[in-house]
Amino acid sequence: MAVSMKRLQLSPVARGLSLVLLFCLHLSSTEPGTDTPSVPHRRFEYKYSFKGPHLVHSDGSVPFWIHSGNAIPSADQVRITPSLKSQKGAVWTKSKSNFENWEVEVTFRVTGRGRVGADGLAIWFTEAQGLEGDVFGASDLWNGVGVFFDSFDNDGKKNNPAIVVVGNNGKLVYDHQNDGATQALASCQRDFRNKPYPVRAKITYYQRTLTVLINNGFTPDREDYEFCAKVDNMVVPSQGYFGISAATGGLADDHDVLAFLTFQLTEPGKEPPSPDAEIPKEEKDKYQEEFEHFQQELDKKKDDYQKEHPGMQEQSDDLYESVNDRELRQVFEGQNRIHLEIKQLNRQLDMILDEQRRYVTAVTNEIANKGAGDQSQQMQVSQKDLEALIRTQQDVLKQVNEMRSAISDTLRIAGGMQHVGSAGGVYETAQHFSDIKEHLHVVKRDIEHLVQRNQPSEKQKCPEIQFPSCLSTSHFFIFVAVQTVLFVGYIMYRSQQEAAAKKFF
Repeated sequence: MAVSMKRLQLSPVARGLSLVLLFCLHLSSTEPGTDTPSVPHRRFEYKYSFKGPHLVHSDGSVPFWIHSGNAIPSADQVRITPSLKSQKGAVWTKSKSNFENWEVEVTFRVTGRGRVGADGLAIWFTEAQGLEGDVFGASDLWNGVGVFFDSFDNDGKKNNPAIVVVGNNGKLVYDHQNDGATQALASCQRDFRNKPYPVRAKITYYQRTLTVLINNGFTPDREDYEFCAKVDNMVVPSQGYFGISAATGGLADDHDVLAFLTFQLTEPGKEPPSPDAEIPKEEKDKYQEEFEHFQQELDKKKDDYQKEHPGMQEQSDDLYESVNDRELRQVFEGQNRIHLEIKQLNRQLDMILDEQRRYVTAVTNEIANKGAGDQSQQMQVSQKDLEALIRTQQDVLKQVNEMRSAISDTLRIAGGMQHVGSAGGVYETAQHFSDIKEHLHVVKRDIEHLVQRNQPSEKQKCPEIQFPSCLSTSHFFIFVAVQTVLFVGYIMYRSQQEAAAKKFF
């Protein structure tokens, strides 16, 4: 902080500009009407929702919902209408909602063989249940709001499929001939038939504003919504039923609802009501009594079953693997793989060491045999260069021997950890791998330093020796460096593979 104050004192122009900037930011932050929109609190309402799998009871009913007409509930969805002519179906909540602001997320599919389908699907929030009728399978003269997914073009204007928002106070008759165009509060054209993924609709009623967002079903992203319609200053009943209905006519589509999720919205700053406060005391006592009764029956059946099958409990325990046994097995399997990999690295290290020894012996013998050669060769390959070459090879051999001994120690430690029954061995092995990697980096750096130090300043010719190919000092150093780099790269690659494999344990 002291350093920054000194800089400001040394730069008065920058100090003045900073003060002006801070003053402008303060003015913009205190300007009225610039507050960010508040996000309401969402609470999931399970009594006004359904979603697969295990969507229905054994008797075919949906919990907290009632279905009518040709609706067919199943384990993972509710088929509102099958693809047959003149079908109607609907599902409605059994109880009214008692919250003012809400949001529903509906996931559905509308599929059919034809290029044009009929009639469509509707999502409702009304004061009374419209179990059956002529408006997309629900009754007319409703009091509330309906969001219609109209797939058939009745007025011949070629503006379908369309999504239409229609409100009603219980006195208006729906205009079928014009597809509700004369009564629509908002609408948008979206094709929701025969999509590769389920179509999703998010309908939000918050602070007397109704908003409709649509996921067109082209991508699996559940949050890929786009704006469809918005109605301001809309008044709906304070309490009502949620429902969804569908109908077919001369043409037919399958209307399947996969999920209907309802959320209560609470304004920021207001405390959301507790779930217990919404349940009457009589119902709460009734549910508690039923729960205790079912719990007693379940305990009684368990006792009877254990009396009839005394040995079944012991056998069932042996059939499954406990959590501790599974973790112990995973640790042993990981250590076995580490043990095998280290053995393989040790073998490859022995091969590299033998090869380098062979090259050093061959070069040393050839140079010793040619020691009494002509004077020109002795001038080109000086005794200093030969000694530097021998020292370099000895340093390389020394480093490789140290590396081999380190890997042997790690191999011995990994073999001893086979009898350890905890996950600590895995972390110790990882630490040894880190040590080996660091040691190899040191070896590589030392070899590169030796190569740069002993590299001749002037280009020298290869000595004429009886060898299959011309081998200069630079070529030999490059060959050793390449071999070392390849070996280090291999060690790092295997270490990364082991680290990636540990993520699964």
